Amino acid sequence: MSTATPLGADPPEQAPTRAERMGRLPYTREHTRTLLGAGTGWALDAMDVGLISFVGLAIATSWDLTRTEQSWLLSIGFVGMAIGATFGGMLADRYGRRTVFALTLLVYGVATGASALATGLAVLLLLRFLVGLGLGAELPVASTLVSELSPTRIRGRMVVALESFWAVGWLLAALVGFFVVPRFEDGWRYAFAIGLVPALWAVVIRWGLPESPLFLERRGRAQEAEAVVRRFEDSAGVEPPARSRPLPPVPPKTPGQLWSPTYRRRTLGIWLVWFCVNFSYYGAFIWLPSLLYAQGYDLVRSFGYTLVITLAQLPGYALAAVLVEVWGRRVTLASFLVGSAVSAGLFGLADGTTQVLAAGMALSFFNLGAWGALYAVTPEIYPTSVRGSGAGAAAGFGRIASIVAPLSVPALLVLWGNAGLFALFGGTFLVGAVAAYLLLPERAGESLDAT
Repeated sequence: MSTATPLGADPPEQAPTRAERMGRLPYTREHTRTLLGAGTGWALDAMDVGLISFVGLAIATSWDLTRTEQSWLLSIGFVGMAIGATFGGMLADRYGRRTVFALTLLVYGVATGASALATGLAVLLLLRFLVGLGLGAELPVASTLVSELSPTRIRGRMVVALESFWAVGWLLAALVGFFVVPRFEDGWRYAFAIGLVPALWAVVIRWGLPESPLFLERRGRAQEAEAVVRRFEDSAGVEPPARSRPLPPVPPKTPGQLWSPTYRRRTLGIWLVWFCVNFSYYGAFIWLPSLLYAQGYDLVRSFGYTLVITLAQLPGYALAAVLVEVWGRRVTLASFLVGSAVSAGLFGLADGTTQVLAAGMALSFFNLGAWGALYAVTPEIYPTSVRGSGAGAAAGFGRIASIVAPLSVPALLVLWGNAGLFALFGGTFLVGAVAAYLLLPERAGESLDAT
C-alpha cells in the first residue's frame, strides 16, 4: 500500500530543509533589519578598535609613555581579541549566535566606558584586554549569524555589506579623534566614554535580532527554527511548504575537527590568510596617525589625513560586494590582497602630502575590500555544527599577528625605515593572496551545508 502525498506538496524526500527555504528567499525587510542590527554592532566594534589608534598618541603624550609602553597600549587589546575570537566561536556553536553576539557587545562596551576613568597605565591595559575579549568574539559570531540568515544568491554580498560597517565605525573613531581628542584636556577620556554605547546596543541585539535557524535545528529546537524561517517567509510574502525535510540534531563538534582530513587544507589556508591580513592591516593602520606625526604632520593634521584615507574604505567594500558574487570569493580575495601589496609598497616610498594621501587611500581601498571578501568566505567553508568554532579559530589565530605587528613596528622602523616596513607589509599581503587562491574552496552560489 502506498502513502499518498497531499496535492501541491513535495514528497518527503524532496521537501526542502529549513536552510534551503532560507536560502531561496528574496531579499526582504527582515534581511535589512538583520543587516542593520548586526552592522551597527560591527560599526561600534570598529569604532572601539579605531579609538585606540587615535587616543594612543594622546595618552602617550599626556602620560609621557615610552615607545614600548605605547606599543603595549596599542597591542594589549589584540591579546584579548585572540582569546575572545577563539572561545567566542565555540560558545556560539553551543549557546547560539545571537546570545553570544549580545554578550560581546556588553563586555567591550562596559570595559571601554570604564577606560575613561583609568588613572594609570596598568589599569588601562587591563581594561583594554577586557575590551579585546569582547571585540574578538563579536566579529566572527556576527558574520556567522548574517551568513546563516542570508539568501544564497547574495550571501557573500550581505556579509561584505556587514563588514562595510567597519568603515563607518572607523570613520566615527576618526571624527572623535579629530574633533574631540585634540580639543579638550584629557580628550581621550571623552573618547572612551563615547565607547560605552555598545553596551546599550547589546539590549537591542538580544531582543531584536533572530537566532540562526540552522543553529536552532541542529540543537534540536525545530519549532524555534520554524518560527524564524516563517518570519522571513512572511516578510517575503512566500507561502511556507506543507512540510520541511527535518535534519537530526547534531551536538557542537570539537575544534579538533577543523584539522580532520576533510577540512585541514581549508583550515590551513584560512588561518594563513587571517594571519597575513591582520599583520599588515594592524601594523599599518593602528600606527598610521603616529607615523604621520613622526613625519612632521601635527596632531590635528595627522588625524585629518587618517580620516581622508579611511574614507577610501567605502568604495573598496562596495566593489568587493559586487565581485564576490561575480568573480567568486576566492578570486576577489586574492585580487584585493595583491592590490593591497602594491599599495603598501607605494605608501612606503611616498614623499609629500599628495603621494602619502594617494597611496594611503589605495591601501585603504584594497585592504578593506579584502577584509570584506575574507569575512564572506570564512563562515562558508565549515558546516553548521562547527561553523562558529571554525570562524572564531581562524580569527583568533589571525589576532596573534595583530599583537605582533604593532609591537614590531618601532623596532622595524629603526632597522629598515618606513620603506622597508611597508615592503614587509606588502610581502605579507602577497603570501595571503597565494594562500587564498590555492587553498580555499569556492562556495559562491552553494547552499550552506547544515551538517
